[in-house]
Amino acid sequence: MPAIKTQRNGSKKQVIIGKAARLFREKGFAATSMRDLAEEVGVEAASLYNHIQSKAEILQDICFRTANLLTSHLEKIEHSQQTAIEKIKAILSFHIQQMLNNYEEVQVADREWRHLTEPYLSNFKTQRRAYRQRLANIIEEGIRKRHIKPIDTSTAVLIMLHAVSGIESWHRSTERISAEQLEDNMLIILVEGLKI
Repeated sequence: MPAIKTQRNGSKKQVIIGKAARLFREKGFAATSMRDLAEEVGVEAASLYNHIQSKAEILQDICFRTANLLTSHLEKIEHSQQTAIEKIKAILSFHIQQMLNNYEEVQVADREWRHLTEPYLSNFKTQRRAYRQRLANIIEEGIRKRHIKPIDTSTAVLIMLHAVSGIESWHRSTERISAEQLEDNMLIILVEGLKI
């Protein structure tokens, strides 16, 4: 079989992870075998082990790279001088952009994280909870400053993140609005309703 082709500026491991993300999203982590991945990459299954240790390692990479990217952005926004509404809008916009541009990996991190092994599973759950709490804290700040309606912050965070996750159906749609229209519409629906 031919050698693994690398993407421009990408390592062989990154190519494998990219292909795995697509397979994990389409078939699910549990149903994807190393043989499936080798076939997708175009190499013998044994060759994959020159670049990765296991399927579990790939899932860890996808989940934590995605979570760390979202957390880094949230930290930057959290410490900005923006109003709570502007912070929420910036955070949601970044989430939407990730779902539009890094769909495979974001979707896998959102749906397949339950297959992580310990201690990664516990760490990932802690990171998810902390992220949601920090987002809720921004909403609470807006409520205190009377920029946001007095709502249940946990419910608001749940609705926002589930709405962004729902972009999966946009990817599957054959007749869809543009990515820009989708983002604009989502921000109007999710952010404008918060304002007093």
